[in-house]
Amino acid sequence: METSTISPSDIKRSRPDGEGSVQVQMDPSIKIGTAKVFAIYGKGGIGKSTTSSNLSVAFSKMGKRVLQIGCDPKHDSTFTLTKKLMPTVIDALEAVDFHAEELRLEDFVFKGYNGVMCVEAGGPPAGTGCGGYVVGQTVKLLKEHHLLEDTDVVIFDVLGDVVCGGFAAPLQHADRALIITANDFDSIFAMNRIVQAIGAKAKNYNVRLGGVIANRSDATDQIDKFNAATGLKTMAHFPMLDEIRRSRLSKSTLFELEATPAVKAVQDEYMRLAAKLWIGGDPLPAVAMKDRDIFDLLGFD
Repeated sequence: METSTISPSDIKRSRPDGEGSVQVQMDPSIKIGTAKVFAIYGKGGIGKSTTSSNLSVAFSKMGKRVLQIGCDPKHDSTFTLTKKLMPTVIDALEAVDFHAEELRLEDFVFKGYNGVMCVEAGGPPAGTGCGGYVVGQTVKLLKEHHLLEDTDVVIFDVLGDVVCGGFAAPLQHADRALIITANDFDSIFAMNRIVQAIGAKAKNYNVRLGGVIANRSDATDQIDKFNAATGLKTMAHFPMLDEIRRSRLSKSTLFELEATPAVKAVQDEYMRLAAKLWIGGDPLPAVAMKDRDIFDLLGFD
């Protein structure tokens, strides 16, 4: 049986992209192009898919052509846009015995609410393969089918708080990385790890920190402490609102709900966020904290 080994020279070459680690490298021939590309990260269960989908709709209501790419084996990122779980890129490739040239665009790209184009990358079986490979194959297919040429905004919705070389792969394509967090220690601890990952990728790629989205939180005092200590900024704030939870249960985006005062306020916040992201701004030169320092910083007056 053949085995593959990683030589010391391979490790040395990869160290600038994450000190001491072997990272998944992007094929320079599959760059996305002229679209504005955002990668959404955050602790598992923090509301990344809900946020990504509503942000996609906000961009689409600005008249932008939007593509949302879910990067989670759970493949439910676009659930509220398409109203059901869609086949993944991995499903589509398996159906043609991984002969990618046999795939049609409609096999893995689906139109969602308000024209948002939806792709679920999926993932390899548990304990096998690499999420970075799946992301790379997805972008390659989209480029080969010329979909990226007709797109203004691409949003990567990325699995949990995993920042290994594989699931950090969307950072290699993104212009800005956005971090979703709640006003609690675990979410902020995960955010700090993601700041570290973005800093590692920024050494070799164009991605930079775009800002923080406070989610499922009425207060933001802990987030504010962390931001002040690291150089981050909060770009949008979404409260603990039951309508947000119920929108996902009803397979809907917030923009499809009755515009009560509370819902309208959240819709307006998404529109403001999309407008700010489209205009762009200077990247944040944030520096991650040491783990022990986060314990000392948070939760105390």
